[in-house]
Amino acid sequence: MTSNDVILLVVAGLLVILAGLFASAETALSSISRARANELVREERKGSTRLSAILADPPRFLNTVMLLRVMCETTATVLVAVTVAHLVGPALSDPGAMDGSTTALEVLIAAAAMVVVSYIAIGVGPRTIGRQHSERVALASATPVAALTAVLGPIPQLLIMIGNALTPGRGFREGPFATEAELRELVDMAEASRVIESVESQMIHSVFEFGDTLAREVMVPRTDVVFIERYKTLRQMMSLALRSGFSRVPVVGENLDDIIGVAYLKDVTKRVYDRHEAENTERIETVMRPSFFVPDSKPAAELMREMQTRRMHVAIVVDEYGGTAGLVTIEDLLEEIVGEITDEYDVEPVPVQHLAGGAVRVSSRLDIDELGDLFGIEIEDKDVETVGGLMAKHLGKVPIPGAEVVCEGLRLQAESLAGRRNKVVTIVVTLAPGSDETAPS
Repeated sequence: MTSNDVILLVVAGLLVILAGLFASAETALSSISRARANELVREERKGSTRLSAILADPPRFLNTVMLLRVMCETTATVLVAVTVAHLVGPALSDPGAMDGSTTALEVLIAAAAMVVVSYIAIGVGPRTIGRQHSERVALASATPVAALTAVLGPIPQLLIMIGNALTPGRGFREGPFATEAELRELVDMAEASRVIESVESQMIHSVFEFGDTLAREVMVPRTDVVFIERYKTLRQMMSLALRSGFSRVPVVGENLDDIIGVAYLKDVTKRVYDRHEAENTERIETVMRPSFFVPDSKPAAELMREMQTRRMHVAIVVDEYGGTAGLVTIEDLLEEIVGEITDEYDVEPVPVQHLAGGAVRVSSRLDIDELGDLFGIEIEDKDVETVGGLMAKHLGKVPIPGAEVVCEGLRLQAESLAGRRNKVVTIVVTLAPGSDETAPS
């Protein structure tokens, strides 16, 4: 081994150490938050001012760190390859051997050595230190990183632009890091390490998905909307609210596409309490509140902020033609983050329960073919598939407890509500008078 070989190996070792320092600094700067940096400034920690300036525009500085790390790592690999060629080449040279096999062995030795060194000294060790001691590493590296960025100027950003031009798609405007996917992976790692609970992890992922959700995806469709006509009295509104379980009901004019306001049960109750005769003499349109209309393409996160600002609990969702698509409540939006909201009254209904007198209690989700089999009749309806859907179709509106309809030779009576949306879950079915069918056994 000559003195030149020693020098090359020493320089390569120094470059590996520098690459490890840059990798540690890159990890630390990516891990620490801007809010924490501001706290360090208030604590007057050394280097905190520089760190705060870096986190105000992180892509510019992280591009520099990434470029320097790659330069050091690549240069070290080249130097090691040259040294191996000088050391191994003469030792393996044989007048009868082919030059190609010797070169391949040199490349293999250099590559194997640098893979091990790079993985340990650059990939694992420094990044672990940078993540575990992010504050100390970030504070220590802030000033050197700022100085190197000033020296290199726009070179790192120029290389990012070239890379984006050669890469299919839109590329990275600010460099290939700090993506939502990386943050999601960090959450999964935290859950696997038991830093956070599984429920917390699911909620965090729901927040990410919430940003991509539209109003039409969380709304109650118009077919499930309980409404009241504008000419109905306050007493009729109270009866509807008590039977349906809803305290806020849209008020319609000619049809469901003509929503003129929203009736609040507490407003009706207050009006009736102040003036008892009003329950039979005043119409619901006298106490209703203005409607809040939103397009069905509105992002759910933006809608939630607007409803909070306006202090509105119900929004009417309209489609591109101006018709009513459905309605959305604050609870609907919250469920996208925290999951289904239920209470102690929510129970899973029994699909079929035979009652006295030949009546049958069935789930509203029971298939109409199964209902027909119970009574020995054939129910043909291509528009609906469940008993609840069949009843709503022939009733012409959303069924509430006590509602009755006769169809297909059967009398359907809505019975009980469940869930936060107060949907009918059980229906009592009997043979309609005059039907020739036999009662179910």
